[in-house]
Amino acid sequence: MDIVRNADGTLVVPIVPERRHEADESATSDGGVSDPEAVAPTRLLHPGEGGYDEALTEWDLQQNPDREPVVSTASGREEAMAVVHAVATSEKHDVAAAINDLDDAEASGDALRHVLVGGVHAVEDFAAEVASIDGDEPLPAHQATKIIGEVLAELDS
Repeated sequence: MDIVRNADGTLVVPIVPERRHEADESATSDGGVSDPEAVAPTRLLHPGEGGYDEALTEWDLQQNPDREPVVSTASGREEAMAVVHAVATSEKHDVAAAINDLDDAEASGDALRHVLVGGVHAVEDFAAEVASIDGDEPLPAHQATKIIGEVLAELDS
């Protein structure tokens, strides 16, 4: 089962079932036979929750599994910071308009993917850099991660 990204930024992630002994798997309480594969358990992750950044990185990889490893360039990072800042300060939270202003959308996407791969601390550092553009307060990491996910989803559409 793949990770599913909802419009509100939440992620539905599959949970790897605990390993059970054959005797436990074969019989149910009513004497029937159970199929451990029949229902894949999932978990809903919200931005800021433990494991969200990693799941978002995995979701992004699922969108294009043949993508080369991400490399962040200085110009890509600058544009990525500008687009996150534009979305964060937009009254309409207009991701598409912010992306239209990019000179190199691919480099910006790679920079954002590179931030996600770095985990929570990389997102916090990135949010602090974004805030330094206009002297704003840094976005909380979960808000920055959510915006990054929205930008990547828009870039991939």
